[in-house]
Amino acid sequence: MKKLTSALLVTGATLALAACGSAEDASSEATADTVEMPSDEALEGVTDEPVEDAEAMEEVDPAETAVDEQTATAAADAAADVAAQVEAVAAEAEGAADAIGDAVDAAEDAIN
Repeated sequence: MKKLTSALLVTGATLALAACGSAEDASSEATADTVEMPSDEALEGVTDEPVEDAEAMEEVDPAETAVDEQTATAAADAAADVAAQVEAVAAEAEGAADAIGDAVDAAEDAIN
């Protein structure tokens, strides 16, 4: 019964996705006139000139931006802990989904 329910859900999702689609060619609508003209109109009242940012081109000392090994190890350990927690929650969710499926099967058996 689970396979039938899954197949019906997949079929329904596929049909819903197909119903949302269209056969229009998106590239025909995105011409320079339709894209650039609205932005030109938005900037009509702007009179300010661009300003050079002197700090943008400064060279950065790699030693200032380097992460020490202890920090990297701590971050990796924290990521591993979070991954383990996510795995545990996923296992609980899978168990709950199985229990719901079993309950649905039992209810269907009781009705029939």
